[in-house]
Amino acid sequence: VQLVESGGGLVQPGGSLRLSCAASGIGLRMYDMGWYRQAPGLQRVLVGFITSGGIANYVDSVKGRFTISRDNPKNTVSLQMNSLKPEDTAVYYCNMYPELRDYWGEGTQVTVSS
Repeated sequence: VQLVESGGGLVQPGGSLRLSCAASGIGLRMYDMGWYRQAPGLQRVLVGFITSGGIANYVDSVKGRFTISRDNPKNTVSLQMNSLKPEDTAVYYCNMYPELRDYWGEGTQVTVSS
């Protein structure tokens, strides 16, 4: 099983990025899927998750700015990030929700800076 995140990069404050999570070796259809992030020096935390039925929930700090979606035929989960702030700078990961320890990928770096 492998979860591979992509789409990160350097963006100015107020900008947007779209992250993708592609799965191999497992079908994501039946799982609730989460996006997580880890800022320098801090623990990894949940950003939001989407249920198998397509209902998304977010932490307060990203609510209204981030959108999680899923494409079951493509076996992918996405995170659309708008109105990015410097405090969104982190490595972003996808995993099941709740997370499964052995399924962490390498993540994708998002840096928000002018």
